Amino acid sequence: MAKAPATPEEYLAALPEDRRHALEVLRATILKNLGKGFEEGIQYGMIGYFVPHSVYPNGYHCDPRQPLPFASIASQKSHIGIYLFCIYTEEGEAERFREEWLATGKRLDMGKSCVRVKKIEDVPLDVLGRAIKRATLKRFVASYEASLASTKAGQAARKMASAAKKPAAKKATTKQTSPKKAVAKKPAAKARAKKG
Repeated sequence: MAKAPATPEEYLAALPEDRRHALEVLRATILKNLGKGFEEGIQYGMIGYFVPHSVYPNGYHCDPRQPLPFASIASQKSHIGIYLFCIYTEEGEAERFREEWLATGKRLDMGKSCVRVKKIEDVPLDVLGRAIKRATLKRFVASYEASLASTKAGQAARKMASAAKKPAAKKATTKQTSPKKAVAKKPAAKARAKKG
């Protein structure tokens, strides 16, 4: 088995010429429009763009050891995948992206996690660039956290993160009281009812 690529350059070098060219164009489009604070690297075996732990320490809720994914590009067996997590976290953004893409007259094969294309000519690069540019770091993290808050997985992740931040609770000390002091007083309403 070939060694997994450690850098985007290694990933591209291992591709056939037509796929390499397509991914180089996609990469250039993303990098041209990518906001400050994001990083490029290899994530999940693809060329990925993500929010590093130095900026967002919680990482990705599915695997907190991973930085928060933003977008990825990959050469798959039968297509080129453009993974745009950035458009799925903000309400209405996936629909806007779909409308802008279809308005170009190009065919759109879009699933729940990615856009699939056969060749670079199938991609309206300006639409891709605008989608990347709209998702600034601050806006992306805020929309990710808002979408996370509405899910059970998000609630569990927040509880874990909150528990990890809290200092260990001190043991409660109990004071022994005499039986006379431990007798509870009757509520005033019950006491009045018994008198009357």
